[in-house]
Amino acid sequence: MRGTKLDDIDRMILAELQADGRMTNVELAKRVGISAPPCLRRVRTLEEQGFIRGYHAVVDARELGFEVQVFVMVGLQKQAESDLAAFEDRCRHWPLVRECHMLNGEVDFILKCVAPDLRSFQSFLTEQLTAAPNVASVKTSLVIRDAKDEPGVPFDVLEERLAREA
Repeated sequence: MRGTKLDDIDRMILAELQADGRMTNVELAKRVGISAPPCLRRVRTLEEQGFIRGYHAVVDARELGFEVQVFVMVGLQKQAESDLAAFEDRCRHWPLVRECHMLNGEVDFILKCVAPDLRSFQSFLTEQLTAAPNVASVKTSLVIRDAKDEPGVPFDVLEERLAREA
């Protein structure tokens, strides 16, 4: 929705929901300084326009027993659009793949994978990923620890840029 203009209230709504997607509409309206009915209308419009794609709980993978997190760089033999789309579709069906991003440059895709243990990841790696059609190369990097894992976008940076442009 790049062409759609958001006003200050829309951006405040998005920032507040990004920080706490569980708050009530009444609380959200109070935080952004409008009454509840127009706030709800704005939220619904932001959802319909694709600015809000969903609401999720942030769970701790390690606390749930997913001890292994790996970034996987994948190179394909062919990069025709149909080949890229086929690989993306395959990634959507692999449960251990939590993120899949197509890149520009030396690597075609980077995947973020989580697994309960190394054996599970190794099984996925050898039996599914490297055996998949059109996969030419795979490089893995095991995550040792997370220094920062913050979803969403930095609204304060956007607000600073908008203030400079005004």
